[in-house]
Amino acid sequence: MHYDLIVIWSWSAWYPAWMYASRYKIKNLIIWAQDWWALATSHKVENYPWILSSSGADIMNNFKQHAINSGSDILFEMVTKLEKKDEIFCITTSSWKEFTSKYVILATGNKYRHLWVKWEKKYLWKWVSYCATCDWMFFKWRDVVIVWGWNTALTEALYLADICNKVYIVHRRDTFRAEDIWVEKAKNTPNIEMVLSEEVEEITWKVFVEEIILKSWKILKADWIFIAIWSDPNISLVEHLWLEMDDEKCLIVDSRQETSLKWLYAAWDVTTNSNKFKQTIMSAAEWCLAANSVHEDLIRNWDKNIKK
Repeated sequence: MHYDLIVIWSWSAWYPAWMYASRYKIKNLIIWAQDWWALATSHKVENYPWILSSSGADIMNNFKQHAINSGSDILFEMVTKLEKKDEIFCITTSSWKEFTSKYVILATGNKYRHLWVKWEKKYLWKWVSYCATCDWMFFKWRDVVIVWGWNTALTEALYLADICNKVYIVHRRDTFRAEDIWVEKAKNTPNIEMVLSEEVEEITWKVFVEEIILKSWKILKADWIFIAIWSDPNISLVEHLWLEMDDEKCLIVDSRQETSLKWLYAAWDVTTNSNKFKQTIMSAAEWCLAANSVHEDLIRNWDKNIKK
C-alpha cells in the first residue's frame, strides 16, 4: 500500500506529527512497536506546559487520543527494513508487510546506556532514573547518587546540588573525563561528594531506594540513583543509507528537519536539532515542524505537476 507519509516508530512525541499530518490531509501511516519510553514510564510529569501534574502514561494516552481523533492509519509492528528506490521509500515490517511512501519521518529515538547491576531494571523509573531534568521534583531535599564522570554526570550533579540535600558522584576512574570547568565547579560545591575509583554493585530497596552498595562494599545511603552514562541514537535502521551524522552519531538535519537523504525527515533524540535538549516539548516541536515540512513539499510538488 502506498502513502504520502510514513512515520516510523514512536517514542514520546510523534503523536503531534501524526496529528498535524492528519490535519493537513496527508495520507499517512504510523508504524510503531510500543508507546513507552522515558515519558510514558515516568510516574509523574510536572515540566510540560499546561499540565500541572500527570503521569507520563496519561500524557501519552492524551497525545494518542488526539491524534486518533484527527484521523490516521496505525500499524502495531516493528519496521525491519527501510530502503529508497528511485524516489520512493520501501518499508518492510516484522510480519513481512510492505509499504511505500514518498516521505518518511524517522523517530527511532535513543537507547539509554545501563549499568546492568542487580535491581536496576526492577526499579527503573521508580527510584532509578536516567534524566535529572525530568525527575528532580520527586527527590527534592533528599540524598541522591549520580553515576559516571563525563559532562552529563557533572552538569546534572551541579543541577541536582541546588535541589537535593546531598549528591554523590560515583565514578569508576580516579579522574573525570568531563571538561575541567564542570569538575572544578563540582569540587567547589559543598553538598557534592565525589566517590572515585568505585562502581555500583547493587541497589537495595525497602520503601524507597535506601542503599547503594559499591564494589568495595562501601555503602551509600541515598533515596534515588541517576545513571548519567548518557544515551546513543538508535540509528540501526538507517545505517546502510550513509546519512550525514555528527561525532555522536546523531542525524544531521536542516532547519526543516530534513536529513541528508532527500525526503527523509527525522525528529527528536536522533537528530542534532534543538541543541540536543532531550525534553518532550522539544520533540513535539520538531515533530510538528517535520510534518509541516512534508506538507510544504507536497504543495510544491503538486504545484509543479499542475504547471506541467
